[in-house]
Amino acid sequence: MAHGGARNRSGPKADPSSGRSDQRGYSLTALPAEGFDGEIPDFPLPPRQVFQWEVEDKRRFQVLDRDATEAVTDRELELWTWAWCTPQACAWSMPSEAWRLHTIAMWVRTFVVCEGSQATAADKGSLHRFADQIGMTTAGLAEMGWRVAVDEVSTKREDREPDTEPTTPPARRLRAAGDGGA
Repeated sequence: MAHGGARNRSGPKADPSSGRSDQRGYSLTALPAEGFDGEIPDFPLPPRQVFQWEVEDKRRFQVLDRDATEAVTDRELELWTWAWCTPQACAWSMPSEAWRLHTIAMWVRTFVVCEGSQATAADKGSLHRFADQIGMTTAGLAEMGWRVAVDEVSTKREDREPDTEPTTPPARRLRAAGDGGA
């Protein structure tokens, strides 16, 4: 039986600014804070059908709830669109990450399930695992080797108050070095 070895999230977190990280070639890929503005791919999963229980002559059966099915579909597409505006979507859009589309879609679907009152603890655990796999949590970002870049220029631009009037320096009174007069 194998034991020991590297495990996900074991040991201290790697520091991308350390000398050891430099030796190992470890660095984080910066994702733009403003998010992804490219084309959003189609939602790859078929519509999730919602059923409700009905009873007739002491017989219990399920019937398709078309309104609930439509509401769930709309919510999934809304969340899918939002997810593709996040910084993580910049990484997902890379051709090397195309395999991740179904995992992103399953995160969206599970998120919508967890918004409802019928969500189980297993659903919520799955949501967290999917979020990690697609980099939607802090730990998931680190695991993928991603970080959201801080836009320092816009922060400084917002901090600076616009000048309403041009300011002139106060008039200085110059004196000669030996002049002690007032």
